[in-house]
Amino acid sequence: MTQNLEPKPGSHIKFLLKSLEKLPVRIWDNDVECSQHIARSIALSIRQKQQEGETIVLGLATGSSPINLYRELVRLHKEEGLSFSNVVTFNLDEYFPINPEAQQSYVRFMNDYLFDHIDIPKANIHIPDGTLKLDEIPAYCEQYEKKIRSFGGIDIQILGIGRTGHVGFNEPGSWIDSKTRLVRLDSLTMRDARKDFFREEDVPYRAITMGIDTIMNAKTIYIMAWGQHKAEIVRRAVEGEISVSVPCTFLQKHPNVRFYVDQAASEQLTRVNTPWLVGMCEWTDDLTAKAVIWLSQKIGVPILKLTDEEYNEHGLSELILKFKTAYDINIQVFNRLQHTITGWPGGKPNADDTTRPERAKPPKKRVILFSPHPDDDVISMGGTFLRLVDQGHDVHVAYQTSGNIAVHDHDALRYAEFYQEFNEALGFKTEESEKLIKKINKFIQKKIYTEVDNKEVRHIKALIRRGEARAGARYCGLSDDHIHFLNLPFYETGKTRKNPVSQKDIDIIKSLIEDIKPHQIYAAGDLADPHGTHRVCLDSILGALTQLKSNSWLDDCWLWLYRGAWHEWSIDEIQMSVPISPSELLRKRRAIFMHQSQKDRPPFPGEDDREFWQRAEERNRDTARKYRALGLAEYEAMEAFRRWIF
Repeated sequence: MTQNLEPKPGSHIKFLLKSLEKLPVRIWDNDVECSQHIARSIALSIRQKQQEGETIVLGLATGSSPINLYRELVRLHKEEGLSFSNVVTFNLDEYFPINPEAQQSYVRFMNDYLFDHIDIPKANIHIPDGTLKLDEIPAYCEQYEKKIRSFGGIDIQILGIGRTGHVGFNEPGSWIDSKTRLVRLDSLTMRDARKDFFREEDVPYRAITMGIDTIMNAKTIYIMAWGQHKAEIVRRAVEGEISVSVPCTFLQKHPNVRFYVDQAASEQLTRVNTPWLVGMCEWTDDLTAKAVIWLSQKIGVPILKLTDEEYNEHGLSELILKFKTAYDINIQVFNRLQHTITGWPGGKPNADDTTRPERAKPPKKRVILFSPHPDDDVISMGGTFLRLVDQGHDVHVAYQTSGNIAVHDHDALRYAEFYQEFNEALGFKTEESEKLIKKINKFIQKKIYTEVDNKEVRHIKALIRRGEARAGARYCGLSDDHIHFLNLPFYETGKTRKNPVSQKDIDIIKSLIEDIKPHQIYAAGDLADPHGTHRVCLDSILGALTQLKSNSWLDDCWLWLYRGAWHEWSIDEIQMSVPISPSELLRKRRAIFMHQSQKDRPPFPGEDDREFWQRAEERNRDTARKYRALGLAEYEAMEAFRRWIF
């Protein structure tokens, strides 16, 4: 379902709310529904061309954005008879150099997600060649352009958007008249690509890409952006001036662009972030709180000190008309924020819970803390985890995935050698174990970056993460029978690209929830990458809760979402904030330190080069600083949560 922000006849307010946007943007609740919508539109175009006996030319993108689009096209082929026999495709780009069989190659990507599952003739597929010699590339690129023109140009072009504003691999500095060519990748693009490569040094620094001119000649363009990490570049692409420093702004010149984003990617658009700056608003309690917090942060004045004049000077005179005085507005929002703060995340026994974020009863709650990776529990909510245990709640932690791809080969080799030497020292050495260790050693020592770990190496890496998770949970006070390793099947591909959530994943979650019948569930809502592990793990939990909804005991269960590993909730979104004292913050750090394989330099650090404990502490301290700046009590640090109503 989409967020309905389209202007209605006579609706001056809706028109004003979109006045800063230079591209038509449609906001969806989630990327899955939007991808299905785009796939149906493409399918309709394919069928229309088939009726006329004509081919249709699709320009295709890779990366995380179009994955669900391709899955839906595959479903339409298999379940609804959509044929691709009249489809010709041209891919936007490919790394250079790269072997097409490498798991990071875009040839492999397209085969895995689309081409191997539909009836498109192989001769109709065109993907830039990453195996060429350097001196062959100019002529090849010229031929790529000619071939596109020979089919009458691209009918429908699919695009994602990079955080540098690139489309294809047209990085900042690309001109509107650029053609297919070899380019050098921006350092930010290369950092973002690290999630697909096992070592930073293996990320190619060049690529072959269609040019801006090639893309602009497409008859229709669909561009997609999912996730909070895309929000700022979406704003610049849609509301900014056309500039070579943000290549996606050239799309503002195209006559038929459709820009689709999810809620998270829309957060920085003016009509979403500060709608009072572009038109009249419907002043709900949530929007009022958002505006007041924005004003306080913008001018650096605590909420209770904001004046009528300051509201009027910053486009918020409507609030004064509604509330009559700044004092009334200030008190309402200040109290709202004050009521989010609690040192009792499981509810305070024998207390009036009218304005508290959690219920007082039952005084001792059964709690499941779901952790997507084996360290998200202590990184994102370690202080709250410790407090729930200290306050006597029946806490269970469930590690949803093995986390095995996020272990360095040298760590796996070290543990394998320890196992071998331990057996030798105690006389447990057997021919079978000797063969196993030799197999592991040989694989790791000869492994190249394009290879997927064999099952033995994946298993030893999983055991490393399991041991660390168990140590961290024990440090927080849990007994072994309250520590659960779910090993959800979607994750066990051995690759950075994971499978979508399946009923098998949901059934595992359901079984645990049914067994414990919790009063509280904590889950990761940190969805910076909507196709990452956190997103799939949350989908599996929501799927399980949906299927369990008929059970009456679920009426007493509340779901709290945490962030913190990558991003944090904004202050106006927070519904429960748990203060952390200096000593508790130190305990949280020690729990994180139990995850030794993730210290110093984990295999997939994201764009933040700090260690996870450093990121977590700084985000927790930053949340406390923001509360303090708004005029609330001063704490060392705070962990934040938002309730999900299911």
